[in-house]
Amino acid sequence: MKKFYVRRYIMDTIKVLMVDDESRMRKLVKDFLTREGYIVLEAGDGEQALDIFMEDKNISLVILDVMMPKMDGWETLKEIRKFSQVPVIMLTAKADERDELQGFNLGVDEYITKPFSPKILVARVAAILRRTSDAASEERLSAGGIDMDLSAHIVTIDGKPVELSFKEFELLQYFIVNRGVALSREKILNNVWNYDYYGDARTIDTHVKKLRSKMGAKGDYIKTIWGVGYRFEVE
Repeated sequence: MKKFYVRRYIMDTIKVLMVDDESRMRKLVKDFLTREGYIVLEAGDGEQALDIFMEDKNISLVILDVMMPKMDGWETLKEIRKFSQVPVIMLTAKADERDELQGFNLGVDEYITKPFSPKILVARVAAILRRTSDAASEERLSAGGIDMDLSAHIVTIDGKPVELSFKEFELLQYFIVNRGVALSREKILNNVWNYDYYGDARTIDTHVKKLRSKMGAKGDYIKTIWGVGYRFEVE
């Protein structure tokens, strides 16, 4: 019984911002998340979401719809990324590859197409927050001039700060921890994304390309193993 109360107390401190212009969708997601003990804040459009986000500094995750009035999900995400690398799950009614790639390029951590299972969404939320918590419990990683402060979520390369999205940060952390090891795309998906993530090679390759670009010359540390995946190797 004691463990139950401790868990509920911790969950009750986690705030999730649900942004969707459909009140029915907001209620559905809120009901499922509240049942798991999360605090859910609601916004009906991008402008309202930004107002809430800027006022409340303790939001741990954002669930963001694409098609909304006043300010769509893309513009809202761009504004959020100016101030924060908070994890973002993007919801969309479109199953368009270009939209998905745009989302990843803007720093989306998970991408879910409507209609979706609320239980799967809750599982994705839990997986992202669990990884965030695990990262915060560690201290630092270093390799070849790359320094990662895991608790503060800060990356510096040769002493200069580098802005990474939540998923890019996790990917770099996984590469450094497994330096010298050949990592298949499937293994990366299973460990950096949650195990039930229905992704493919394009998801991995898109994130690696963006990560390499942000790392500059150090991006060459991430070697492509054709037909397999990647290996992080300090020269």
